[in-house]
Amino acid sequence: QVQLVESGGGLVQPGGSLRLSCAASGTLDPYAIGWFRQAPGKEREGISCGSDSNSFTWYADSVKGRFTISRDNAKNTVYLQMNSLKPEDTAVYFCAAAVIGGGYVCSAGRGFGSWGRGTAVAVSS
Repeated sequence: QVQLVESGGGLVQPGGSLRLSCAASGTLDPYAIGWFRQAPGKEREGISCGSDSNSFTWYADSVKGRFTISRDNAKNTVYLQMNSLKPEDTAVYFCAAAVIGGGYVCSAGRGFGSWGRGTAVAVSS
């Protein structure tokens, strides 16, 4: 299975922006990529998924209108552009891959078999 590595996390002030990257070890064509986050003491939350095969994208209500998922297939990389960041966005962010057609649920993270190790995002003044 494809291996994923996240990067781009850091400390940002409220209202600021960050772009996270999810670099894959191989082609992304067979996969939908999801972004998830887990805040201290909270359950993992699915926040965005995207697939090129049918131009599918999904966003959780908590990030809709502020976050954008995109991919550069030439670089085997998926991005998560995060704007208007809030303190409640503080979490470790993970990307994961699900085989298209294999059945997956973005919000729950079900069906995602390859997970990165995460990158930490802290939103604080």
